[in-house]
Amino acid sequence: MTTKQNKEQISVIFCRPGEVAEVVEIENDLELMQELVDGLIESYDPFYSETDPRYENVILVCNEEGKIRQMPPSRVIVDEDGHVMDIIAGPFFLCYAPVESERFMSMPPDLEEEFRKKYELPEKVFRTERGLNVVKFDPRKTEAERGCER
Repeated sequence: MTTKQNKEQISVIFCRPGEVAEVVEIENDLELMQELVDGLIESYDPFYSETDPRYENVILVCNEEGKIRQMPPSRVIVDEDGHVMDIIAGPFFLCYAPVESERFMSMPPDLEEEFRKKYELPEKVFRTERGLNVVKFDPRKTEAERGCER
């Protein structure tokens, strides 16, 4: 009989709307993953790099109904040219899932650091006449400090 104490631990990058991303250790367990994203999980593999084929093994795990449930936007996914491909609604996490593996895994340390930096800060998304405008912000700073950065 498998108990929660026997579950494999993996390291993931956990992102919540309006909060700084953090690297956390979680049990490689479906129920826990559903708790993290507040509902049924959906895995999404939008990442690609001409120079690093490992990008294709980085998986974003989010709430399957995040947009339908109108969860707040968390981060945007952009292509290599910086164009918005998708907006992730609600909490999500990033992990590693090579095609030959049938489970989620921790990312290699260098990729984990790269993606942690890329998704560290939350984003606000605004619709303008010219399309979507995405602004990263640091919730650890006060409004006055953020205003000085503009």
